[in-house]
Order: sequence, then structure tokens, then C-alpha cells
Amino acid sequence: MSEHRDLVDPLLEERLVSACRTAVGDSLRSITYFTPDEYEQIYLRSDLEADTDLGALVGHEAAGFRTQLAYDGSELGEYQYTLRVFENGFVTRVITGDHGVFVTTDGITVRRSREVTEALRSTLELG
Repeated sequence: MSEHRDLVDPLLEERLVSACRTAVGDSLRSITYFTPDEYEQIYLRSDLEADTDLGALVGHEAAGFRTQLAYDGSELGEYQYTLRVFENGFVTRVITGDHGVFVTTDGITVRRSREVTEALRSTLELG
């Protein structure tokens, strides 16, 4: 998994940031776009430092490309999104086709998580 600058088309980047800011407002911490092999952090809130081992996080989230296949054809239906809850924040991951996005937030309700997921999914499908 490698970081790749300019992986995301500027128009798609703008749409993703706008969709997330609209859905979660000031609680948005970061947005990372990824494929099975590459990633680019497209947004980091100004009060945060870029000191996280982003490659390790992306590698874990990119495992979702394989994981969603495990549920393919199950009675659960089609994969929608993943919400991870931590002591100091939340991660919402959406994968569509061969690309995905994960968003970190300070706080999020299930309803807001669903809203950001729907916004991200429709933006990824356009982009």
C-alpha cells in the first residue's frame, strides 16, 4: 500500500470533501481515498497533525475489498458500509467497486453515519 499524491481527480476530491462537510460538519477530522494498492489523504482538519501511520490504517481498511466478498450472496444482502467506534472518534468506510473512502470524525450518530455513507457512495459512483 503506497501513498500517491494526485490519485484523486480534483473535481472528485472537491465533491467528497463537500459531501462530508455537509453531512457531518465540524466534527469531520479526515478523509482518505483509497484503492487496493494506493491511497491519498484528501482532507485533514487544520487542528490535527499528520503524524498517524496512515499507511497501516489504509491497509486495514483496504482489506474491506476482500472482506466484502466473504459476505457476497449471504442472507445479509449487499455490503453498505463499515462504522468503527473508538474512544476518541469514529471511522466510517465506504467501498464501491475498486475504490473507497474512509472518514474520521469526532462524533457521529448512526443516522449521520448513514447520511455520510449515502453521500460518499453516490459521489464515488459518479466519480
